[in-house]
Amino acid sequence: MTQPKIALVHDYLKEYGGAESVLEALSNLFPQAPIFTAIYHPSSFGPHRRRLEKVWGNRVHQSFFRYLPFAHKLISPLRLLSPLAFRSFDFSGFDLIITSATGAYFPNSLKKGPAKLVCYCHTPPRYLYGLPTARQLTNFPPFRLLVALINHFLRFFDFRFAQNVDQFIANSQTTADRIWKFYRKPSVIINPPVDVPKFKIKNSKLKTSPKEYFLTGGRLARAKRYDIAIQACNQLKVPLKIFGRDFAGFRRELEQISGPTIQFLGEVTQDQKADLYRRARAFIFCSDNEDFGIVPVESMAYGCPVVAYRSGGATETILEGKTGTFFDQLSPSSCASAIKNLSRLNLSPQACILRAKTYSSAVFVQRISSLIHRLLWRPRPCPFC
Repeated sequence: MTQPKIALVHDYLKEYGGAESVLEALSNLFPQAPIFTAIYHPSSFGPHRRRLEKVWGNRVHQSFFRYLPFAHKLISPLRLLSPLAFRSFDFSGFDLIITSATGAYFPNSLKKGPAKLVCYCHTPPRYLYGLPTARQLTNFPPFRLLVALINHFLRFFDFRFAQNVDQFIANSQTTADRIWKFYRKPSVIINPPVDVPKFKIKNSKLKTSPKEYFLTGGRLARAKRYDIAIQACNQLKVPLKIFGRDFAGFRRELEQISGPTIQFLGEVTQDQKADLYRRARAFIFCSDNEDFGIVPVESMAYGCPVVAYRSGGATETILEGKTGTFFDQLSPSSCASAIKNLSRLNLSPQACILRAKTYSSAVFVQRISSLIHRLLWRPRPCPFC
């Protein structure tokens, strides 16, 4: 039996977040698969650059956007041309194409030919369907009408390209519901892989590590609502550490509302992040309707409970009263109440770790491999039966 030829497609590669961690896992699972993307800008990977360049090497094929100066800074306007970018790639020799779609571009517009097209959907485009986004262009009146008009046509094309997909994979039930609502397509739910540390559940370090501060972090974008966590910790006068890459200058706004107990760490390595989780009292997650939310699961993998806004993927991963607690209003006072309530809960680090293990990389690989095997080697129906 000949090995199937597989291609990986990702919207754009100019930062490292949850979507890119999925692509990294897929790249390791299919080490011979070339990677096609609209924009490739490895200098934006920060502390992850060396590892990712080692994994991806010369496998990355960039679209004609590479000829545009500062293309990596023109993500929003280039959306209009993205279908042309992905249709310029030749996929005629492939048996299977796996797209990793974050919604910023339209990778499913590609010409798939006889190949099967599988889309790992992190979310339908948030900016098209009224979900909170990193940029708030519609706050500026001159752009509001223009953006609404453009998005009307982009929704049409988004639906059309979605019909090109043979199998959707949703990263959460939240995303699966959106795929059905906006595309009328069913999906299989396979959660993103989370690096679960390989220590025994009864590791004494979990009990003796000093719990010095609260923690939050990820990509510093407006939709993540770090301002809520900052103002809540300002009210309670408790220490809060924030890690992550600045997005569109949002860190400066956050620093302006931060009190003396708030500390910004910038981007951190995986090892540094693991140490932060181990020493934190809890991870505060205020993201508004997050698609899945890898960072809260990462924190649980190190025995760190989560205080989260009750919305989106967090409601699927966090077990209230066992691995964390929720607040119901996206306000500093509601978040502060949940932080105070956390101290009254008897949350076990072991329970957090066991919960995180259900989202491990091994589980992801097993489920993806099983799905791909069924798609490629599904028995054909007998014409005489």
